[in-house]
Amino acid sequence: MKKCLLLAYFCLMLCNSLMAGDEITGFWKSIDDDTKKPQSVVAIYQYNGKYYGRLILTYDKNGHIKDTIYQPSERAPGVSGDPYYVGLDFLWDLTKDGHKYTDGQIMDPEKGRIYGAEAWRDGNNLIVRGEFLFIGRNQKWPPAGDGDFPPNFQKPDLATLIPKIPQVK
Repeated sequence: MKKCLLLAYFCLMLCNSLMAGDEITGFWKSIDDDTKKPQSVVAIYQYNGKYYGRLILTYDKNGHIKDTIYQPSERAPGVSGDPYYVGLDFLWDLTKDGHKYTDGQIMDPEKGRIYGAEAWRDGNNLIVRGEFLFIGRNQKWPPAGDGDFPPNFQKPDLATLIPKIPQVK
């Protein structure tokens, strides 16, 4: 009897760990396609069964931290109200569909364009795809570690974030 219970427990733990491997919530680094340096850290969070992406900090072209949610400076010209880039929800309404998160939207806050979006895990990385009709591109976002944040930076609690969907100009 004990062996059966122990086996059932290990099977349950294995199933939980396999399912957790698809989870996309957390902090991720977006990487510049040309320079291969980090552009930003994005918090992916869940709210009411859907997934959202918020800019937490940005980097300059040399890979140094430029803006944070606590010290914003640059504004998003393509978004109504010219909000700061950091703190902006630019990815929204992703819905879990098996191993993928689909039916979302992603915005280019500089140009004010919105595209279809989906995301999925590839090992430790997050793949984010933006699409217009049938044409799209993928970006590979590695996880953001503690060294990707400024010293003493207080990461936002993902469970407390509430989406604010921006409007383009």
